[in-house]
Amino acid sequence: MRTPDLLIAGYWALEIKIARPFGDNGSLAENWSVNLLHPYPGNTSLLGDCLKLQSQLREEQRAAVVIGYEHNPAQVSLEPLIRCFEVIASEVLSIQLGKRVSATRTHLVHPVHQRVIVNGWNIA
Repeated sequence: MRTPDLLIAGYWALEIKIARPFGDNGSLAENWSVNLLHPYPGNTSLLGDCLKLQSQLREEQRAAVVIGYEHNPAQVSLEPLIRCFEVIASEVLSIQLGKRVSATRTHLVHPVHQRVIVNGWNIA
């Protein structure tokens, strides 16, 4: 069985993905949303990782985290992707997500990735 991306024994089992619609060179990335939305067990998408976490009997709290990068203002907003993740997780795959917790930081020094939005959910 694959271990979580980050395991803090006795405390947290975390799965973490990056979402960025543009590459470092400013070109629109292809298939960038697949890292989150491929809805099949055993897949390395965030949905697949959530299914894995949900099925594991661990003492740690389990959570999914998305680190997303946008322009400021966004040329391609991450919000529709994040919302799709939540809907597919809860309504299609019966993953019990906790309330979304989000933090945003702006004025990053990268010319393309100017804003970072970190979203996280507990997994029951």
